[in-house]
Amino acid sequence: MFNKLNDEEIRVIENKGTERPFSGEFNDFYEKGIFTCKKCNTKLYESDTKFSSGCGWPSFDDNIQGAVKRVPDVDGRRVEIVCSNCGGHLGHVFEGEGFTSKNTRHCVNSISLNFEKK
Repeated sequence: MFNKLNDEEIRVIENKGTERPFSGEFNDFYEKGIFTCKKCNTKLYESDTKFSSGCGWPSFDDNIQGAVKRVPDVDGRRVEIVCSNCGGHLGHVFEGEGFTSKNTRHCVNSISLNFEKK
């Protein structure tokens, strides 16, 4: 069973939209815990993989194993990331930018996430 989503959550999570940069609650958020999928509660990201990229959306350099699926974006240039359980749109993944030693940035919409404090 999935969580009930409001209209804006549906626009981003189900219809593959994007929230405005620097507007999401988790952009400058650094508490310890786990970020979960807003639609199905799957655990997606540990807080220690989150970093500041300055891009305007929460950035992570790794996901919990098996939690995030990469799919070609319809724009033909980017790689979309979705929850592997429910298929909810999270954002996009970029590699080779050099922000962290893992050289990966999951650029995630805050609206696609919930947070469980440790």
